[in-house]
Amino acid sequence: MDGRRRNPYQLTDETPVYVISIAAQLSGLHPQTLRQYDRLGLVSPDRTAGRGRRYSARDIELLRTVQQLSQDEGINLAGIKRIIELENQVAALQQRVAELSAAVDGAAVAMRQREAQVHASYRRDLVPYQDVQQTGALVVWRPKPKRPMD
Repeated sequence: MDGRRRNPYQLTDETPVYVISIAAQLSGLHPQTLRQYDRLGLVSPDRTAGRGRRYSARDIELLRTVQQLSQDEGINLAGIKRIIELENQVAALQQRVAELSAAVDGAAVAMRQREAQVHASYRRDLVPYQDVQQTGALVVWRPKPKRPMD
């Protein structure tokens, strides 16, 4: 959850609203296929108090993806399950990277602000500032000649 209060009546892609017969129609699959996919863990719909399955729009899309991978790509159900797991893992990692990136950006801003505070707190009365006059004079250093040792 993102910290904001959600309207309990607001529908999202994750709201479980479709019974199995409607989900089967929307996905183009047989209800028994949906039950099998649920048993295998490919698609996990929410459950009502009476244990009835309720599918969300995201579940329907996932069912279509499973069907496409199975029929068009020839991938077996175990492979499809692994693909789904890896895609979920990638999405979670991308979310974590975004969170960490935002945290780093925030820390960098805080560091620059603190650095500016430190520089502003320097005491300028400890070292008197004198403006150096630029001249064209050239100073040449000539070492004393070495004396022979007595």
